[in-house]
Amino acid sequence: MQASQGAPLSFRESLSQLRDSRFLAVLLFGFCSGFPWVLHGSVLTLWLQESGLSRSAIGFFGAIASVYALNWMWAPFVDRVPLPFLSKRLGQRRSWIMLCLLLMALLVLGMASSDPNDSLLRISLFALGIAIASATLDISVDAYRITLFSREEMDRKMPYAAAMSTAGWWAGYGFLGGALAIALGGETIGMAWDHVYVVLAGMLLVLALLLPLTPRPLSEQEEAARASEIALAAKNLGDWLRATVVAPFAEFFRRCGFRLALSVLLFLLLFRLGEAMLGRMSLVFYVEVGFTRDEISLYQQFFGGLITVVFSIIGAIVNTRFGVIRGLFIAGVAMASANLMFALIAVVGPNTNLLMLALFVDNFFQAFATVAFVSFISYFTSRTYTGTQYALLASISNFGRTTLAAGSGFVIDALGGDWATFFVLTTFMVVPGLALLVWVGRLLPAYGENQSQPSQP
Repeated sequence: MQASQGAPLSFRESLSQLRDSRFLAVLLFGFCSGFPWVLHGSVLTLWLQESGLSRSAIGFFGAIASVYALNWMWAPFVDRVPLPFLSKRLGQRRSWIMLCLLLMALLVLGMASSDPNDSLLRISLFALGIAIASATLDISVDAYRITLFSREEMDRKMPYAAAMSTAGWWAGYGFLGGALAIALGGETIGMAWDHVYVVLAGMLLVLALLLPLTPRPLSEQEEAARASEIALAAKNLGDWLRATVVAPFAEFFRRCGFRLALSVLLFLLLFRLGEAMLGRMSLVFYVEVGFTRDEISLYQQFFGGLITVVFSIIGAIVNTRFGVIRGLFIAGVAMASANLMFALIAVVGPNTNLLMLALFVDNFFQAFATVAFVSFISYFTSRTYTGTQYALLASISNFGRTTLAAGSGFVIDALGGDWATFFVLTTFMVVPGLALLVWVGRLLPAYGENQSQPSQP
């Protein structure tokens, strides 16, 4: 995915791309995607730890997020099935986003009425429901971002759309949503976690009220027409399922070829596994090494999230100028190496200056890698089956980040709580992904020759 045809954009020309008001909608929906991870992730982790659950139990509790690796199974229906009342007023993508936001608000209120010490199963079911609604929301958010821009705009606009989506995601998960939530339950404010969840439910309702202000993609009319053609052509349920469910996956392998398609899927599975293993247990690590909840809120959530947002824009500029493949390789090496700084913290102890430096390095390259990663997936997504194919590709990555990473707590316990060794192990987990990235880069020229798209990675 080279930046564009002809000479690369200058720095000023690159920044001028952000004047497009559509990026504000991408930013908002990025927030909507990141915020649910506070609900079933970071805040819940601290609540469970405070309730006395073991590291292994907390780690495996994270397997709830495995639904993000399964949303491709219902993505065809989110892609094609209109919602009564909402679809006519908001369009296909935004109607599903609205439904998921309202559903999550109800589930969060249900979680607020629960207690981990008395009803752990009930809390796990509410958390699972939130994760399912969030994974469903992601299908429409990703499809919205891609279809909001024309194919001719992809090279110049998509890296910035990826950057704004990343910035929004980290604003929701990190320096706005996550930092606020943890600060409310921190030592200074001291709000009970169930009351924190009531506040978070109110935030979801505010997001739902902002949704109608966003633009509706023009391409949705074309997609609706294609969906109608499929429905009319289907003589029975089997025909409809083949056209709606099987066709998107078959088209991906046919367009890419088996070798490239399989290599892309394996790369997506392995590339961010080490980062996910670190991320799943990071809050547990911070508490055990001696940081307070107020410090976690300020440094890890606010400071770390803010760094990611700022450097997402820089990552977009770099990727449009030099290409996504090289950007992913450099970011992968640097992101894995940053894990060694957390190993140093495990040895030194709760040093806030060292934590700030580690978060600065780690979040800088996370932002860089995420922008390139989203652009990479978008490049291989068909406009005919946008939501379904993006969900398929993203869910492969999410399987590594959620299901495989759920064993991180078990690894820590097996190491006898040796956090330094754990972080060293996560550093070397990037090697298989980098090898696959080199292989994908070699296969891409042949793929590009068979596509009508104007540029290469």
